[in-house]
Amino acid sequence: MRRRVIAGNWKMFKTQAETRAFFAAFAPLVSRAKHCDMVIAPPFTAIRAAVEAARNTDIAISAQNLHWEKEGAFTGEISAAMLVEAGCRYVIIGHSERRQFFGETDESVAKKTKAALAAGLLPIVCVGETLAQRESGQTHKVCKTQFLDGPGTLTPEEFSRILIAYEPVWAIGTGRTATPEIAADVHKFLRECAAEKFSASPASALRILYGGSVKPDNIKGLMAQEELDGALVGGASLDAKSFASIVNFAS
Repeated sequence: MRRRVIAGNWKMFKTQAETRAFFAAFAPLVSRAKHCDMVIAPPFTAIRAAVEAARNTDIAISAQNLHWEKEGAFTGEISAAMLVEAGCRYVIIGHSERRQFFGETDESVAKKTKAALAAGLLPIVCVGETLAQRESGQTHKVCKTQFLDGPGTLTPEEFSRILIAYEPVWAIGTGRTATPEIAADVHKFLRECAAEKFSASPASALRILYGGSVKPDNIKGLMAQEELDGALVGGASLDAKSFASIVNFAS
């Protein structure tokens, strides 16, 4: 049985003070949540505040991005070692907004994933199609290409240490959500891609999260799908009560 993961991606929201206030409200609400792993990805400037606020809880901290080089003349970038030192355990790689607005490619996703693994971080590698690609029937083709050219470039041992998040781009921040059945179909397909590339055992162990307008009122329906191993939550993770409701979906 794959252990579920509920991860919150705060994107470019929350100062350090707001981060501390969030954890003060959120931590007591999820103190009995033992059915899943909890992850929160604050902006870089709030990582340290989040790590300190999450101490003595079961909440792990993630970064939202990293650079593949260990160090160098890369103004504005952050290395894996810096994230580890700050207290991160996870890192999100290849989020659709990174691809859309900042030129992220499958090649850079692969390099970043390898760098994260080498430093001991757990990568949450994102794949997913746009609305135009879905409407033209390219969902499986796009997701397979992103999988093979990103996570598919890893060694079997490296692959065993990553998570994947399926993000239908058309459902991010739009209020539109893929039905549980649509999400399950793509998750199943991605698992088949993993089995074809690496074999059945690592594919079966792979945890695939769903990310696309996850909210308290749809989390139970999504998690009822066997193929969905958790959620990567955006806007609904910014409010302590809302995100706690999502984390506590099984209660």
